Amino acid sequence: MLGAIGLDERQESAYRALIALGAAEVTDLAHRLSLPEGETERTLRRLEAQGLAAQSSARTGRWVAAPPAVALGALLTQQRHELEQAELAAALLTEEYRAETAEPAVHDLVEVVTGASAVTHRFLQLQLGAAEEVCALVTGKPIAVSGLENDAEELAAGRGVRYRVVVEREVLGLPSGLLELSAALGREEQIRVVDRVPTKLIVADRSLALVPLTGRGAEPAALVVHASGLLESLMGLFEAVWREALPLRLGAGAQVTEERAPGPDPTDLEILSLLLAGMTDASVAKQLDLGLRTVQRRVKGLMELAAVTTRLQLGWHAYEKGWVARG
Repeated sequence: MLGAIGLDERQESAYRALIALGAAEVTDLAHRLSLPEGETERTLRRLEAQGLAAQSSARTGRWVAAPPAVALGALLTQQRHELEQAELAAALLTEEYRAETAEPAVHDLVEVVTGASAVTHRFLQLQLGAAEEVCALVTGKPIAVSGLENDAEELAAGRGVRYRVVVEREVLGLPSGLLELSAALGREEQIRVVDRVPTKLIVADRSLALVPLTGRGAEPAALVVHASGLLESLMGLFEAVWREALPLRLGAGAQVTEERAPGPDPTDLEILSLLLAGMTDASVAKQLDLGLRTVQRRVKGLMELAAVTTRLQLGWHAYEKGWVARG
């Protein structure tokens, strides 16, 4: 209990014994503590140095305990002072750290990696260092690492890292494409497909990204982007491609198939048309002989499908996707 003020277990036991006995000789105290007399005397000397014990002035060879309220109070005061000093030092160091990292230099946010070996190393390192999620855009032309060589992906997915990957349709036609995708889907990775991705990209935990710099035929090089506005833009690019892509699933016989793109049913389209014509939810419900809550639920579903937050955005999206015709 008294370790917080600097007493070890042996010293605390000796002090408690002295308090219980009132006064004691080294021999008696050693017997009570089951310690050698030499060790007991050294313990008493340490208590004396801390102001917790003293040799009796009335009888040579006997030791007495100092009053706890006085002796322990002094140690507590000293300990509080040291803690206050430590807290002050921690606060100063925190402020110094914040000042140094508040506005990191531009060259600290981006680094260029050149050479196939270096690019491969950072590509694998980025995945092995991920703790929560890896997002990737994949083309049919690997720069430094093919899917079958990406051991880090299997290791990361095996320890619970979530993968969201968008692949170009060209990947499905590669000799090893379906094999790689089947393995990824078997690890419960989320895979989607689009006709073409804008660039190769991999992002780990939304804090570190790798983007290729060179085209086909040139020496492999890549840009490593740390947390910054540029990284947020890259993550926004990924999310935009992800929303437009079609999910892949692993069907019977380990066959990889594309899921149909979700879309509004005929009733949804009727509701949209009437709403865009200026009718209220109640009027639409009456016109189509539906419940008001049914209309509102379907509209909410359409907004989720379109990934929008307002009805105005839903109307724009409906025109862009051809769900309804203009004019």
